[in-house]
Amino acid sequence: MNEDYDNKNPLSDADENLSGEQAKKDFQGFLGSTKKFLTDLLNIRKNTDQEATKEAIIADIPFKGHTIWILICSIFIASIGLNANSTAVVIGAMLISPLMGPILGVGMSIAINDIDTLRRSLKNFTVMVVISILTAYLFFEFFPLRDESSELLARTEPDIRDVLIAFFGGFALVIARAKRGTVATVIFGVAIATALMPPLCTVGFGLAIGNWEYATGAIYLFIINTIFIAVATVIVLKLLRFPMVKYINSKKRRFLARITTLIALLVMIPAIITFYNVWQKSRYMSQAQDLIQQTIEVYKFKDRGRYLDNLTEINYNRNGESTIELVCMGDELIPDNVITSWIAQKNTFSRLENTELKIVQGGRDDSEIKFNYINELYESKKAELLNKDERINLLESELAKMSKLTTKQIPFQQISAEAKTNFENLDSLGFAYKITTDFTKIDTIPIFDVVWKKDAKQRDIKEDTQKLSKWLKLRLNDNSVQVKQ
Repeated sequence: MNEDYDNKNPLSDADENLSGEQAKKDFQGFLGSTKKFLTDLLNIRKNTDQEATKEAIIADIPFKGHTIWILICSIFIASIGLNANSTAVVIGAMLISPLMGPILGVGMSIAINDIDTLRRSLKNFTVMVVISILTAYLFFEFFPLRDESSELLARTEPDIRDVLIAFFGGFALVIARAKRGTVATVIFGVAIATALMPPLCTVGFGLAIGNWEYATGAIYLFIINTIFIAVATVIVLKLLRFPMVKYINSKKRRFLARITTLIALLVMIPAIITFYNVWQKSRYMSQAQDLIQQTIEVYKFKDRGRYLDNLTEINYNRNGESTIELVCMGDELIPDNVITSWIAQKNTFSRLENTELKIVQGGRDDSEIKFNYINELYESKKAELLNKDERINLLESELAKMSKLTTKQIPFQQISAEAKTNFENLDSLGFAYKITTDFTKIDTIPIFDVVWKKDAKQRDIKEDTQKLSKWLKLRLNDNSVQVKQ
């Protein structure tokens, strides 16, 4: 039996070795087929027409004749759309806009070391920007309606998402341009996504109304879009191995190569700085929102306090002190120890340590003060909040509430002095509000508590009580006034 076992054992080892080698070959074959599949799936060089791509980009660079008029018309349409707060009209203007040409020209010329194309692209890019801003400025300067619509205001504060949209939009655009049989739907989609035209229109709007903050914010957004579309173009054309432009004079070729490289670096530097600044602001805003969610949004008011989240202001200042202002209304004060704990919690966030946390809140029996505050806030923010329907509706609602409370404030000292003069049997007078409800609405009823002199006759007390009730209703212009004795 042992001999049989010993004779079979070598065969088993051989079988195991063969099986292991076969498994290894199968695994390598699987990896190879997967790699081949992914290579074929993601390869964009195979179907790229380099000459046709260069010709198409170069053909779109010039701004003259028909192209200029198309640009002017598209700027007018975009300006009208922004003014009317119509997203559909703005999208239509972006579809017919020829703004992409010079930007792709800049990216391509840097990628292939073509200094002549770069010079033409920059010249036409400057013409494009000047004409666009001038056209938008003239429209908003002479058009009688110049409302600050949400479509306009959305273009004044770029963030990290605008950087990513511009970069990946540029990526998609150049890939679509390089494909044999250009994908027109991709080009139209990128024109809408990157939204080059609305920022230029917003710059013209800012200049027309004299608001430099709007103008600089919008031009900043446009620069972000431009730079990152150009950077994406350079990267894609390098990946596609577009041939470098060759010059007969080798010295000239080396000189131009250095110039092109320098320009590429100069383009990249503001792109990196822009990305970093926008990223920093985005991280700050994210931490500020986290702080708000972890503090005041979970705070439980015991009485009639209320947190007005729509009036919260987060002011980020890269070079100075940033602020977070939270607005609360109602008769309940947030305790000092709670606010102190919020400040301590704020300091646990790395980017909020130097931020000032402001809590604007009402107090007991200060309805008139609160009314004045809301009124001043509304007036100071009127321009900023114009056409922001939700915020305006909220402010007007709060104003109405505060105004109603203010009108119901009883000048008790004056009323009591007049009542004492008019009613000689009056011994003392008290006042309080009574809150009642029928479970459909809440009413606040002013009640006067009257004490008559002990020696007064009952008939006189009854008559005086009726007279006092009528007089108070007339004096306070409030038929809900009640008199009790």
